Amino acid sequence: MEKTKCPIPVFIPLIVGIVAVSFSSIFVKLSDAPVSVQGMYRLLFTILFMLPFTKNQWKKAKLIQPKQWLLLFLSGTFLALHFLLWMGSLKLTTVASSTIILALQPVFVLIGAFFLFKERTSSASLMGMAVAICGAALIGWGDIGISAENLLGDLLSLFGTLAVAVHMLIGQHLLRHIPSFFYSLVVFISAVLVFAMYNGAAGIPMTGYGGHDWLIFFLLAIIPTVFGHVLFNWLMNYVSATTISVNILGEPVGASILAYFMLNESISLFQGAGGFLVCTGLYIFLKTSRVPDHIKEASVPQNV
Repeated sequence: MEKTKCPIPVFIPLIVGIVAVSFSSIFVKLSDAPVSVQGMYRLLFTILFMLPFTKNQWKKAKLIQPKQWLLLFLSGTFLALHFLLWMGSLKLTTVASSTIILALQPVFVLIGAFFLFKERTSSASLMGMAVAICGAALIGWGDIGISAENLLGDLLSLFGTLAVAVHMLIGQHLLRHIPSFFYSLVVFISAVLVFAMYNGAAGIPMTGYGGHDWLIFFLLAIIPTVFGHVLFNWLMNYVSATTISVNILGEPVGASILAYFMLNESISLFQGAGGFLVCTGLYIFLKTSRVPDHIKEASVPQNV
């Protein structure tokens, strides 16, 4: 379907969105609250921001089949798992390593689409995937020399990326039948419930945090979510999902620069080389993959 013309220059919302999502990892590191609490309140505040627009949404609930309700809850579960693992990785490894590995999610989405939906892609895209994966392996290899904790953080980011890829693949299936706003609302509510059950079972307090932590919870909902991923979703009305996917590769760069100035985190030679390979490989992959638009839209990070 042909895209309509964006009412403002496209580069403006792209830059705003990339800068906004780059702050996500910074905010996580600036709070001492458990990541399961950060993730829960980030999504809860996002739901509260969505409430004014939900007046007619629940009328659509009667059209949802029991199997679809189960998949909605499953999608929310994997979204919560993604936050738990990826945000947890930031407590163990650097922003650069964690966000570069997270950028591999389009690769995992396409791999899942191949096995689930028999979607195929070009040899050039496969080469790009291989380059990107080698870059991620180089980052992990370099972090082995720093500490076992850093390597564990890299692995958590990798598993968090796998979790969000599953979340996106379920969403790709459901969004063929369910309006996107209703899908996001129910998935966010499901993820909040999963976090609440996890925190309760683990004995993690959900109240009693200081003003600084509550500010971080609020900023996580506003800046990377509303001014980041919601903005990207709006922009897909005017540009292709591939355009957004390629440009969002700026997130690891932006996050690493912010971490250098705000957290005093330096970038090692392995991280720099690995990050270059990941971004180069993903650029090749995203520009050459011959897959349907709904698969490419699933590869755009929606809720990181």
